Amino acid sequence: MTGTDPDLWLTTPTCGLGPYRGDLVETYWRWEQDPVAMVGQGRQVPASLESRTEGMAHQLRGANIRFTVYDLAGGGPVPAGVSTLLPDDAVRTAEFAVLIGGGARGRGLGTAAARLTLDYAFHVAALRMVWLRVLAPHAAAVTAYERAGFRHAGRLREAGYWFGEVCDELLMDATASGFAGPSGVSGA
Repeated sequence: MTGTDPDLWLTTPTCGLGPYRGDLVETYWRWEQDPVAMVGQGRQVPASLESRTEGMAHQLRGANIRFTVYDLAGGGPVPAGVSTLLPDDAVRTAEFAVLIGGGARGRGLGTAAARLTLDYAFHVAALRMVWLRVLAPHAAAVTAYERAGFRHAGRLREAGYWFGEVCDELLMDATASGFAGPSGVSGA
């Protein structure tokens, strides 16, 4: 890597996790305004860049664990998304969220980012369980989460909207004891 390349904390051959970066706020904002991303996150209203910029300062100081997801398939690290853990330190669990930018979807980056984030959660942050919510009709996301190691844990009936239609929201979880495979964390 050159001096301008980002620090990458965990990697696979095609995906890396690095620090959440204030200089990428406009990039993050553009990804978040994509209609598929908005609906997948349960939002119906776009946010302004100004409000996103104000929120960024709070996020950079917060206790949540945030990563920039990088696409490594093209030779160099290219920002492709964001992965987040929202920990509950009292019970050593966290809610998980991931957003892959529109141009990077459909190539397995969501699965790889989720798996790397779980690796970090269980081997660095010492969490015992990570959970998420996903809209039931979002089949690509459900499949990505299953491939990363999440299992179905429940269903909230009629809890969301998928492109104007009421839908169920699925709860999925992954546990440290059930996390299989090698760790990308050095020394694990």
